[in-house]
Amino acid sequence: MKILYLDTSKEDTEIGIYEDNKVLSFTSYHAHRVLSQTILRKIEEALKENSMELKDIEGILCYIGPGSFTGLRIGISLVNALADSLGIPIYGIRLDEEIDYGINQLIKSSSKEQLEPFYGAAPHITEAKK
Repeated sequence: MKILYLDTSKEDTEIGIYEDNKVLSFTSYHAHRVLSQTILRKIEEALKENSMELKDIEGILCYIGPGSFTGLRIGISLVNALADSLGIPIYGIRLDEEIDYGINQLIKSSSKEQLEPFYGAAPHITEAKK
């Protein structure tokens, strides 16, 4: 199973391409305030490095939290949209779960249920200015 892994929970975004539990490529880049502008291009670059296209992905593994409120929202929205449009299973892992565990769960499951972020605490939202 060819799997896309994504972690957008911190300033450095991680993108991995796996075939079952074998790492084909893994990259991390500083995406902090430009995540929404760069993430699709970086995913396409990772796929291209492996002579793949989005249509070749058979499952998506995503880190769902805790972490950055905005980063998690961007990443999880993206993987939910990709999984839905490609008709492929999706699985979310948390801080205490390893990537290998998530991959094994994804391979066993065919769940196409949307992921939700796990913030670990109430989000810190700035109060509206008067």
